[in-house]
Amino acid sequence: MPELAIFGGVKTRPVPYPVWPVHDERDIEAVTAVVKSGRWGGYPYPGPQTAKFIEQFVALQGGNYGVAVTNGTVTMEVALRAAGIGWGDEVIVPAYTFQATAAAPMAAGAIPVIVDVDPETYCIDPHAIEAAITPRTKAIIPVHLGAHMADMDAIMDIAQRHNLIVIEDCAHAHGSKWRGMGAGTIGDFGSFSMQSSKIMTSGEGGLLLVKSQEMAYRAMSIMDCGRPHDPEGAMYTMGANYRMSELHAALLNVAIERFPAQVRQREDMGNYMDEAMSEVQGVRMLKRDERHTTRSFYRYIFAIDPDRFGGATHDIICAALHYEGIPCWQGYDAMHRYDLFQPQLSNLPVPGAFPQYFEFDKMRLPEAERACLREAVWLDESVFRDGYQGVDDAVAAVKKIQARFAADPSVVEKIREAMEQ
Repeated sequence: MPELAIFGGVKTRPVPYPVWPVHDERDIEAVTAVVKSGRWGGYPYPGPQTAKFIEQFVALQGGNYGVAVTNGTVTMEVALRAAGIGWGDEVIVPAYTFQATAAAPMAAGAIPVIVDVDPETYCIDPHAIEAAITPRTKAIIPVHLGAHMADMDAIMDIAQRHNLIVIEDCAHAHGSKWRGMGAGTIGDFGSFSMQSSKIMTSGEGGLLLVKSQEMAYRAMSIMDCGRPHDPEGAMYTMGANYRMSELHAALLNVAIERFPAQVRQREDMGNYMDEAMSEVQGVRMLKRDERHTTRSFYRYIFAIDPDRFGGATHDIICAALHYEGIPCWQGYDAMHRYDLFQPQLSNLPVPGAFPQYFEFDKMRLPEAERACLREAVWLDESVFRDGYQGVDDAVAAVKKIQARFAADPSVVEKIREAMEQ
């Protein structure tokens, strides 16, 4: 049995995976043209580069209207404010997501209500949503996580029956489709991040898809310091400067040219990974929903059974994979145990006014906790941009680790002790 790289053995993957973001002379030319134009910022909104990107993204993803902003957290705050959701309103969010999904409601004055996820997809559980609804509930923010989309049929049914706004967090889902409809176009709003690691990026940036024209005008006003954007020039709001710059938009206009081919490659290699990884002992594949008709992803997530890996939890496995040359991560913490989500440190009024919603020690979110503490392994998207070899190397590394850990569980303790030092 070959020795693990973490103990000095030969790496499964001796060469690096492709870097991200992809760039070439087109990016340099696009940014240079903006610099020479002298119009760098986002005012007046939208600038020509920003307007072009909005038009292209809406054509690509679908939807009615687009609003370009500074990042994919502000998108959710602006959506909530445009929908009139604020002080004391409840917004249901999943326990397994980046902290921004829960922080955005607080920035709007609303209360994030954290619910558990579906163990088969790690996306928000519709049954948990239904159980959490109260007279104060005004919105749901489902997150399309990894290579999976939340059950939008069930979520929209719940929203329609309870008159709730739906804001899809699509930070991982550019290009994904549910029943042929683009992620972010099914609910009232779709929030997209263009941050450095995302699969369409300009370093920073975000875009909000909006179903209603009135809501779009409100969102544009809120992100443009309250200026009206309706044809009559009458719809003022209390806004702030959340505009996207022309420099960022120029980069995105190049990125979107590459994007369709990248989506096809990720989907093809994701399908190949599904088949190859399903044969590895101790690995549980997350469920692919047939209604998820086009899959585009930021990270690919699978679950491990620690008992089949010599008792190793996902942090140990990720450490071993790293030494084998496979870029991976153990994922987010559950929201009620998340170092980046500590509302009491925010000085925002919501935690002080509604402390009962933030009693994290009393929360029980077993599915999210199991994923975050034991099971989930997130593979970097670069694995899938290296074609079949990239996927084969990742699968071979997982097989190697599983065989070694299962044969000699003592090595798991050695790694754990080393990590704790």
